[in-house]
Amino acid sequence: MLQIEIDGKQTTVAQGTTVIEAANQVGTYIPHFCYHKKLSIAANCRMCLVEVEKAPKPLPACATPVTDGMVVRTRSPKAKEAQAGVMEFLLINHPLDCPTCDQGGECQLQDLAVGYGKSASRYTEEKRAVAGKDMGPLVSAEEMSRCIHCTRCVRFTEEIAGVQEIAMAGRGEHSEIMPFIGKAVETELSGNVIDLCPVGALTSKPFRFDARTWELNRRKSVSAHDSLGSNLIVQTKDHTVRRVLPLENEAINECWLSDRDRFAYEGLYHESRLKNPKIKQGGEWQDVDWKTALEYVKNAVECIAKDGNEDQVGIWANPMNTVEELYLAKKLADGLGIRHFDTRLRQSDNRLSDGLEGAQWLGQSIQELAQNDAVLVVGANLRKEQPLLTARLRGAAREQMALSVIGSSKESLHMKLAAQEAVHPDEWAGRLKSLAGDLSHGIPASLKNAEKAAVVLGAEVQNHPDYAAVYAAAQELADATGAVLGILPQAANSVGADLLGVNSGKTIAEMIAEPRQAVLLFNVEPEIDVANGAKAVTALKRAKSVMAFTAYESETLLDVCDILLPVAPFTETSGSLVNMEGRLQSFHGVVQGYGQSRPLWKVLRVLGNLFDVPGFEYTRSEEVLAGALDVQTIPTRLNNRSKWNGNIQTASGRLLRVGGIGIYHTDAIVRRSAPLQATVHAAVPAARVNPQTLAALGLQSGCEAWAKQNSARFSVTVEADPSLPQNVVYLPLHSKNAGLGALMNTIELAGA
Repeated sequence: MLQIEIDGKQTTVAQGTTVIEAANQVGTYIPHFCYHKKLSIAANCRMCLVEVEKAPKPLPACATPVTDGMVVRTRSPKAKEAQAGVMEFLLINHPLDCPTCDQGGECQLQDLAVGYGKSASRYTEEKRAVAGKDMGPLVSAEEMSRCIHCTRCVRFTEEIAGVQEIAMAGRGEHSEIMPFIGKAVETELSGNVIDLCPVGALTSKPFRFDARTWELNRRKSVSAHDSLGSNLIVQTKDHTVRRVLPLENEAINECWLSDRDRFAYEGLYHESRLKNPKIKQGGEWQDVDWKTALEYVKNAVECIAKDGNEDQVGIWANPMNTVEELYLAKKLADGLGIRHFDTRLRQSDNRLSDGLEGAQWLGQSIQELAQNDAVLVVGANLRKEQPLLTARLRGAAREQMALSVIGSSKESLHMKLAAQEAVHPDEWAGRLKSLAGDLSHGIPASLKNAEKAAVVLGAEVQNHPDYAAVYAAAQELADATGAVLGILPQAANSVGADLLGVNSGKTIAEMIAEPRQAVLLFNVEPEIDVANGAKAVTALKRAKSVMAFTAYESETLLDVCDILLPVAPFTETSGSLVNMEGRLQSFHGVVQGYGQSRPLWKVLRVLGNLFDVPGFEYTRSEEVLAGALDVQTIPTRLNNRSKWNGNIQTASGRLLRVGGIGIYHTDAIVRRSAPLQATVHAAVPAARVNPQTLAALGLQSGCEAWAKQNSARFSVTVEADPSLPQNVVYLPLHSKNAGLGALMNTIELAGA
């Protein structure tokens, strides 16, 4: 440990600590632009110059390591003169457009200019002008004349996102920050460069000129778009969400946010947002009041469930619903004798459920996962499923982690990998068993020899038709190597649903095969949220009554339902979610309900009263949570151990559809966000196939073909991809191909 004095304050720091880090420890602020605690040191803005005793000239605090006995003065005349000089140079070419700048009011340069700048400029020559750049639909770079070349954006794309998409070209006054020629910034983390930019050069394109920072209210919230549970600051104006920013939480999302979490809010007020309850009468939809709508639900359920026919009622619930909503839905179902309740929308093999000892989860904390020396990820499209967790793993792989991946394709992860294998999913269980049987080299050796190791299963494993067998093989490998077995849950509250034990009776797949007479949909769009969407829609059409509790109307819901009830998304209700590491996070609504929409937990509470089910006297969501979960017992109920001991049931050699869910097609809000749908990641995907498989099918790369699953078929463009294993078709789920059928299931390709 080293001793350092900063402005008269003594502190002790570790070897390798820089002066600016030491200053932060004692609460001393040193002005800076290029420095960021999560990025490498650039030392190119020089704003952090400080006086160091015995040094002949001021030194940059961000790039100066502490030495034992060092004495630093950050506010001495010498330091202040140096900082003022740097500020004068920074402002020489900066445009005088603060009143119209979109960054006005939250600009770091603006703030520091007040404290370190002069009241007048000595510079009389013309200011330079820099042409704006096109960085895509999310990041605006129209005013690059404001750029001060701190290079935070450059370092972020290279170090955190993993691939450098922004660079500084030219020298001297001709230097410019720009995306690579002819390309937009395509990383799924691109919005973070907006937060990093200390001036108004890079701003949010959807938020551009929408509001001034001082007009906005700020509320804390939690993301409902994946199981990481990123912490948010939601900014509102006039009772609408205007912007979403990261709330720093080192244990979960650090100081970053994925583009999905940042820009999904644009889908909140889509034209398809359901404003009022609707009932279909004589084939025509009519707006009704809530009392009429809830009486209709009561009468429909009672009519079908009477005389012991409760078995003819099923409930399909989205696992992104809150703990409170799922708890009350299950409590209502139990009170009415409804046995069939399922949240496993896309799973096709539920044999594992009966043998599980507890709720499926990551197996350790998010921070602990990144501290492992070796990790094997199986069946995950990491950047689509967990973009921020992937960034954390990327950093760990750069430091100490030996990260190996076995999947249906070789995803471009932009990080150093110990091994990456593309294996036909029907061979995953066998491959994992073979690894468990030979621990002497390769992947199992890295797990066995590591002090801390983990085996993590992604969404494609969970949606695998032989999930139980792959899981058992992964558990065997984890046991043999001493690794922790973990799951990457598919939705924001999948772990919460497991903890509540809501899944009972027939699965959704079984309810599709044997349709119920009445189905209640809780935030489910069946054509895309459910495996075999086309079959799900057909089954719902055979029901006498389909009641959708939803924030949005859609063509499918208008077709299959007889009543639509508008319920609030997570921004308009209070509730709780349990993330992948078993952390319970509660939040409040940040804006009032849209139209006549109501929080789902309140709707269920009123329904409980209408049905005279006891125990529905709640007035606050906190009361519901207290009845649903004992927070203290959550850690004891998280257990990935399985007692299942069956046989592998899938046959090898079949043509299988893989690719997971498109990153911007995961939930109803994201699917309606116009900026996200304008990105390259949301484009209609081509069907990628190994060239040998393509030849065997009689198809050529670039041609049009029919993709067929079950009775549905869609036209797709076929592309050759030699990195794929044979007999797989990489075709991610997209709104345009949702009717095809289940992921991880047999598919046909034929010439158009």
